[in-house]
Amino acid sequence: MTLHKTWHDEHKESLRFGQRLADSVANGMGSWKFIICQTIFVIIWMILNFVGFIYHWDVYPFILLNLLFSTQAAYAAPIIMMAQNRQSERDRIQAMKDYKTNVEAKEEIESLTLKLNTIEIEKLDKIIELLNHIKENGAQKTN
Repeated sequence: MTLHKTWHDEHKESLRFGQRLADSVANGMGSWKFIICQTIFVIIWMILNFVGFIYHWDVYPFILLNLLFSTQAAYAAPIIMMAQNRQSERDRIQAMKDYKTNVEAKEEIESLTLKLNTIEIEKLDKIIELLNHIKENGAQKTN
């Protein structure tokens, strides 16, 4: 039994390492797990800097934390945009494959319609032939 690859499988196999990595990062950053972990990290960071009796490595207004978020945003934005571009590419590929499938289905339906019409015409011709034959036989018997 031969398994056919879907358009999605073919597209996935064509991705290079960097593209797969960008998709994974974008999927991770776009999840609730990431938001919850980052929120917990920020809360712990702030608490440790407020209550740290001996060492405050990032005193209020948390400039180091802001720098970390700026760096994260500087890398996250292009990575997410790369993933969105690939999603658009996947959507275009899927739309083209769907279009081709629809065209093939339309052609098949038209072919079947022609065959059915031919069969119906042949049936009607045979019925007319039988009726004519019956009519001729009936006319001969009355003479």
